[in-house]
Amino acid sequence: MDELQQHLWETGQAHLWSHAQELPDPRRTAFIDELTRIDWQEIARLYQQAMSPSDDDPRRLAQFADPPERLVRLADSPTAWQAARERGEDALRAGCVAAILVAGGEGTRLGFNGPKGMYPIGPLSGKTLFQLFAEQLMARSRRYGMPIPYLIMTSDATHADTVAFWQQHDCFGLPAEDVRFFCQGHMPALDFDGHALLAGPGQLALSPDGHGGLLAALHRCGLLRELADRGIETLYYHQVDNPTTIVCDPAFIGWHLLEQADVSTKVVAKRSAEEKMGVVVTIDGVTRVIEYSDLPADVAAQTDEQGHLRIWAGNTAMHVFQRTFLERAWQNDAVLPFHIARKAVPFWTPHNGVVEPEAPNAFKFERFIFDVLPWAERALIVEADRAAEFNPIKNRIGTDTPQTARAGLQALHRMWLRQAGAAVADDVPVEIGPLVALEAKDVKGRLPPGTTITSALDWSR
Repeated sequence: MDELQQHLWETGQAHLWSHAQELPDPRRTAFIDELTRIDWQEIARLYQQAMSPSDDDPRRLAQFADPPERLVRLADSPTAWQAARERGEDALRAGCVAAILVAGGEGTRLGFNGPKGMYPIGPLSGKTLFQLFAEQLMARSRRYGMPIPYLIMTSDATHADTVAFWQQHDCFGLPAEDVRFFCQGHMPALDFDGHALLAGPGQLALSPDGHGGLLAALHRCGLLRELADRGIETLYYHQVDNPTTIVCDPAFIGWHLLEQADVSTKVVAKRSAEEKMGVVVTIDGVTRVIEYSDLPADVAAQTDEQGHLRIWAGNTAMHVFQRTFLERAWQNDAVLPFHIARKAVPFWTPHNGVVEPEAPNAFKFERFIFDVLPWAERALIVEADRAAEFNPIKNRIGTDTPQTARAGLQALHRMWLRQAGAAVADDVPVEIGPLVALEAKDVKGRLPPGTTITSALDWSR
């Protein structure tokens, strides 16, 4: 028996070998090559885990959750925040900081055909998410006189379009050698009997392995070693859907370094118990994140004596990591376990063609980068200003939409103008681009004192 054939037979995937034999070359050869690259024993273990949840199931652990410890709050003294900012600026001037952008998602839920990073979000300029982030990095690099490498993790679905888009726009002015693209891995979907689904003839039904696939992807393409060779020690991490993230925020980086943390995480207060947002908690003295789908409703609804949510600290997916910590985490398979979700996954059969199920029919497996928190010797939590820093684009209608994100950007820029001494009404459209200003103090001096702004102000270029 062929080695692969035996391997598939032993792991419950004999149907894949049978299917391969029915394919013509070269599709048959390509399909067998794909099957060979997958660890089917690991897939079998994950299926058993899905059928028999362990004692450390997040929903059970959530019953013992407390608010996060080691927390830096916005109300802390301005002097301490200034000291943190200065420490972060020193790191940026030393050229030992890089940024990571997780950009594997598509804009399907927004009614947009393409990678989400290509979505036009500038209120007046129509600049894309990618351009706003790139301009932030360019402005910060100019300010501190050192390049800031930008590592962009894509997925199979977004990689080609993302690379082509950045090349088409000459990396938005960033040095091409400092913008590096790498693709996250993927995992096969299994039906509830443990059989891998097909997406088409000779094509497995695959899904990205989650933002926790970052470590494997960085190692696979050699970027962790390259960062070490360049003297990069600290990595700012963010996701593609939040246009108001402060890329390489000096104060955030500074807090992280002053506290000698392995990993730091920004949080904001949840709007409600029902908000679909993971929460940062402490369980038995260990900092961790519980995904919203794993947070029981009764725990999410708990309030303190003032009537505020007890489990309040929403995870913004803005982190700072020490590179050496990520290297250690990569070497320990237990650091990033796979999470298992029941999803409706389209699949193909020879008799029915493509089937679009209306109810969950399969298990998907993905890793979450926030699972490194419990392994950190020092994990720091920093509270952010939600209005100024967290305006994600997740939905087409309702909350966290492009409309609310644009409104958040404009509210932030109006605040900068007012702090510079200008008068501007809430209904006046404004946009201030990162190359013009990164923060409120950069606006001062650009307008005569007492200026009243009554018409659209486009400072996006």
